Amino acid sequence: MTVAFRPRPSVVRRDSGLYAYERALARRGLTPIAGVDEAGRGACAGPLVVAAVVLRREIDGLADSKLLTPATREKLYDQIAKAAHTAVVVIPPDEIDARGLHRCNIEGMRRAVARLSFVPEYILTDGFPVPGLPAPSLAVWKGDQVAACVAAASIVAKVTRDRMMTSLDEKFPAYGFAVHKGYTTAGHRLALEKHGPCEHHRFSFVTVARHEWAREMGDNEMGAGVA
Repeated sequence: MTVAFRPRPSVVRRDSGLYAYERALARRGLTPIAGVDEAGRGACAGPLVVAAVVLRREIDGLADSKLLTPATREKLYDQIAKAAHTAVVVIPPDEIDARGLHRCNIEGMRRAVARLSFVPEYILTDGFPVPGLPAPSLAVWKGDQVAACVAAASIVAKVTRDRMMTSLDEKFPAYGFAVHKGYTTAGHRLALEKHGPCEHHRFSFVTVARHEWAREMGDNEMGAGVA
């Protein structure tokens, strides 16, 4: 009687270091490994940006992009560009409004992996599972804090999106996009109250829809008064 050999599952402690997931998978022959993350999910203006990253070597200083200063993110972005394969997907606000944020997020992750120049052996996604990926995958809770390739993807997505929002600020200076990057801050709310939303806002988000509705009501009242 032949008994099939089943390898013991690997257990990765979350405090084992940022490269623990990649090293455990590599020991099983599962390389290259792609990390996938997004930036802009919680913003009410600007695009959703999704990045897939396959590191060719270890990079010192990687961490969740939200925990880094802008200057450090830019420095690491340049290092990642030289030491990794990357792919980026940009999903505009009108697509988010039409299809829904989570659906766009899931599809954006699939599209980012598909844009890599090769199919990875394994994929780590940040936070939630992504069906339809071309290789085995694992959703890692707060993956950008415990998996190097996911942290790198978070930096690529964040820096790409921040640059886009800074560029938008030059065209729409009234909203302060360069400061808050499209997230709902007190200053952003005040700008929405004063100017109403612009074409780069997400009208399916309550914060934006409220101000669009108020502006439309004000226009209707003015029209009725003139009549």
